[in-house]
Amino acid sequence: MTDATVDNGVNVGALLDAREALTGAPEAGKFTWEASCRWINGTHSRSTCQAFYGLGEKQSHKQEFTFESDHPEVLAAEDNGATPVELVLVGLASCLTAGVAAVAQRRDIQLKSVKSTLKGSMDLAGILGIDSDIRNGFDGISVNFEIDADASPEDIRALVAQSQKRSAVFDIVTNPTRVTVEVN
Repeated sequence: MTDATVDNGVNVGALLDAREALTGAPEAGKFTWEASCRWINGTHSRSTCQAFYGLGEKQSHKQEFTFESDHPEVLAAEDNGATPVELVLVGLASCLTAGVAAVAQRRDIQLKSVKSTLKGSMDLAGILGIDSDIRNGFDGISVNFEIDADASPEDIRALVAQSQKRSAVFDIVTNPTRVTVEVN
């Protein structure tokens, strides 16, 4: 056995420092994330993210991030981007995968590869107004990880379990979230 340094690209020291700092200043840990969306045409829209609030003041990403959204041609649209429900899956996949990397780094487990595949099933009869008893959203989401790491299968399952436990997006998707909608 060698004493190789584990490097999954996660600065655990900085994360632990942030946790310690926020423990002493809990108000600084209250963040507000922002997204803005503009209609283009048909079901095509463009969303951006750049500004957010945290650490007691307005913050900004180094650059603005842009996301195209549309519906596929089989649903009478132009297919200019991922569907909004696919973007939900992307958010969940990204959050869980980032968590796996962070937990692995903290537990000194070297990752070789991580792939997550998510599938969300839904019946369009709900959103198309065919049957009001059918839910508009997903009736279920499955997450499958393929992880190659210098760890036992039990340790890998523990990585995924801890990632799931701490994932903000997993929490958002699996628990009711209050949403208010206003028209100005």
